[in-house]
Amino acid sequence: MIKKFIIASSIATSLFALTASEYKAQQMQNFKTQQSEFNKYKSNVQKEFQDYKTAQEKAFNDYKKEVGAFWEEPKLSTKKTWVAYTKDKKTRTNVDFENETIVVQTIAKSPKEAKKKLRIALAKVVTVNTKTVQKNDPLEVKLAKVPKPFNVVDKPVKAEPILSTVVFKKPPTKEKIIKYVKLKVQDKKIKSVKSTKIEHARVYSVVVKLPKNAMVKRSKLYLKEVKKQAKRQDLPVPLIFAIMHSESSFNPRARSNIPAYGLMQIVPRTAGIDTYRYLYKKKKLVSGSYLYDSTNNITMGSAYLHILYYRYLRKIKDPDSRLYCTIAAYNTGAGNIAWAFTRSYNMNKAAPIINKLTPDEVYAKLLKDLKYDEPKHYLKKVSRRMSSYHKVYGL
Repeated sequence: MIKKFIIASSIATSLFALTASEYKAQQMQNFKTQQSEFNKYKSNVQKEFQDYKTAQEKAFNDYKKEVGAFWEEPKLSTKKTWVAYTKDKKTRTNVDFENETIVVQTIAKSPKEAKKKLRIALAKVVTVNTKTVQKNDPLEVKLAKVPKPFNVVDKPVKAEPILSTVVFKKPPTKEKIIKYVKLKVQDKKIKSVKSTKIEHARVYSVVVKLPKNAMVKRSKLYLKEVKKQAKRQDLPVPLIFAIMHSESSFNPRARSNIPAYGLMQIVPRTAGIDTYRYLYKKKKLVSGSYLYDSTNNITMGSAYLHILYYRYLRKIKDPDSRLYCTIAAYNTGAGNIAWAFTRSYNMNKAAPIINKLTPDEVYAKLLKDLKYDEPKHYLKKVSRRMSSYHKVYGL
């Protein structure tokens, strides 16, 4: 017992021997060591992910070539559109979430055959859920076969409606669906052109306009989760909705060529790694299918906004000025915010300059001096849409 007491006393004495400044320096050194180790890990993971991305791109391009055997323009999904093909690749639906239209096309050898296929395709696209799409989409099946790095977090996509809550006021019966597709796919509405790929066939198409206020109806599907994450991350609800609207127009199947995935367009190898570490205290990479799940996507997108606002840009004192910088940084990165004010990527140098300006002056400076045009337009769009979602939800 005495021996233990002596050891404990000795440890205590050595601890008290540290001055406050020495202790602070030691803590800072520990933090720097941890951050260095994380950055090294991040660099290694990014290399692994690059190999994974290359394999996925090959599968993606191979699929595009397969589609190109039937279609003059082999369209695939983007940030604002969701393109789906049947297994035989002769019928496709293209949902444009931004312009709120559905284009249904099929390659057929007679108008009768075409009308039947167009109606079946339209019925599927307005009723299918996210889980079924992930499981059955020919491209997703092909991408799922690409071996993932060992540290990738991959979870099944849960079943959520994509268009059914927009098109129908309540879960539709079979009769209701049949009535809808017959109304939308009529002989007089079907256009056709000669196929340049398939002999003795034509490409038949019909354009279907989504109901009014489709964007707001789509947003309501995510209201509960947005409110939950806004509270968790101490963020305004309208900010999350405005980011989601600007990134994907509420397209849960959004995929950019970076690649970024889902409603809030998370990039796995950059923001994805930082955000997963912040949320779960683990060094992990997330998969595309993980980010196609709306809960995962909103959780990570909101957390990334928190990281930007409360960590990377924390030295900006005025909350409105910091909000403007956060919006632009979500699109272009915190370093480019600093560049707009100092022509360097150091936020420690930029913050004192920003703090001398009013929020309106910060906004104007960003619109004038951000390095690229895209984040300038992005800042304007998100700021405007925040006001709109404040009016919609009163939050």
